[in-house]
Amino acid sequence: MFPRTPCVAPAGAPILLLLLILLSSTLSRAGPAGMAATTSVGESIYRRGIAGSGAPLTASRGPDLPLSGRAAACINCHQRSGLGAKAGNRFIPPVAGDYLFRARPTAGDDSELPYVEGMHGTREPYTEATLARAIREGLDAQGRPLDELMPRFALNDADLAALVAYLKTLLPRQRPGVSDTVLHFATIITPDADPVKADGMLNVLRQFVADKNAFPVGATPRLRSSRTMMFMANRHWQLHVWRLSGPASTWTSQLERHLADEPVLAVISGQGGGNWVPVQTFCERQRLPCLFPNVEVPPAKADEDFYSLYFSRGLLLEADLIASRIAETARTAPVTAVRQVYRAGDSGAAGAQALVAALASRGMTVSRQVLAAGAAGSGVAEAVRRTRAAEALVLWLRPADLQALGPLPARATTILMSGLMGGLDRSPLPPDWRLRTQLAYPFDLPGARRVRVDFARGWFAIRHIPVVDEQVQSDTYLACGLLAETLSHMADTFLRDYLVERVVDTLEHRTLTGYYPRLTLATGQRFASKGGYLVHLNTESGPTIVPDSGWIRP
Repeated sequence: MFPRTPCVAPAGAPILLLLLILLSSTLSRAGPAGMAATTSVGESIYRRGIAGSGAPLTASRGPDLPLSGRAAACINCHQRSGLGAKAGNRFIPPVAGDYLFRARPTAGDDSELPYVEGMHGTREPYTEATLARAIREGLDAQGRPLDELMPRFALNDADLAALVAYLKTLLPRQRPGVSDTVLHFATIITPDADPVKADGMLNVLRQFVADKNAFPVGATPRLRSSRTMMFMANRHWQLHVWRLSGPASTWTSQLERHLADEPVLAVISGQGGGNWVPVQTFCERQRLPCLFPNVEVPPAKADEDFYSLYFSRGLLLEADLIASRIAETARTAPVTAVRQVYRAGDSGAAGAQALVAALASRGMTVSRQVLAAGAAGSGVAEAVRRTRAAEALVLWLRPADLQALGPLPARATTILMSGLMGGLDRSPLPPDWRLRTQLAYPFDLPGARRVRVDFARGWFAIRHIPVVDEQVQSDTYLACGLLAETLSHMADTFLRDYLVERVVDTLEHRTLTGYYPRLTLATGQRFASKGGYLVHLNTESGPTIVPDSGWIRP
């Protein structure tokens, strides 16, 4: 059997209760600093699986399945919000303190707790002693065995008290951006965003919100009943457009003013250029969900954060796709160097940097040809003319520069380019470049995605929305649909952490995924689409493409 601490014996319950009383008294004298220190230990146990001593948390699901450290963290099952989840056909109950310790409702009594799937409306409330028994021995408030999925934890009294103190903080009392009748959302547009794409995105967002508000499903009653197990909260949506201006160093202060003036539940979609880092940093600090912005270069370490979700890694994924092709080519043909061409001040600089990192272990010389900023078309032909034998040429260029490429460099071993920057299927490559140039293509192929994208196309047509960038507008429509579907299953539990968790769950079961063959977010992932193709344009004109690879997941 998994070893337990000495206080697991019946005499241990009064010891723990006494410790909690003493701890409460100590914290009341120590004030906020003492409480923060204790809940910090509890948070470390809950989220990271690290005990108060700094050692890994230990637990077991029976004698043959020990758990340690992050694998034993409570967050793995009960989620960051503490409101539980669904695992297959099983509901993992909420462990936020208000749910654990609430009294059993009497006949005719309405609970003030928001409804979540998995909450037990009829069991006895936990006490500190019975909760300690549940955590250590796997017995519920009434002494019945808990589900076998629930580990038994080896926690000393101090760590257990800290964990309980943290659980009591998990359900926030304030719900920013939520009123009895309205849910407030924002979308963010950075000054380096493509204005045409930004307008296309806004057209979709505004029409979706208008449709949502024009066709509500019923009224919005008071929806907190312990006797009703599912509700539909039909609040109006209000969209706030936060347009940023000036240098990136000023964006944070602008966002702070926007959020203070217009508190929102979440940021939906959005349009950025080559720098989204200040926006994501702001959202993480404010614990503000930022759901599927349209950005070419998302922050490289977004997987380390929680509140920002993306459909794709954009140019960073393209860099990995290009690196995989260069490595494959080098096995059969001499590739000793890579020449990258991009324009200063554009997103291509980030793509080029990511490619350097992806090729760092392969011993290739990677050079760069940086074109002057703001001079579309100038210097491009001369930059590619310098390509040497046994050198791969990589282009991070916009359509205006691609049209000015000049003669094809015959000595290049292979030519690759960014599909996102170059216009994807409609890239205006000169005729003699089309068959030789491979595009990084971080989406499903046009024929395979046709049915999924037709839903968005039909919606655009019926509502007379001009299609100025089908991929951006399709992604925006997909993001709106995911949000609406998620909210319809949240009853009136409109909490930010819970929203992110439910969006992730909704995404897993989504069949209409637009430009992407599949969208999933496992634990610790924030990019829902994981791969792409390498393709080439097979005719002298038109959008037809031919795959040069299968689906690549770098």
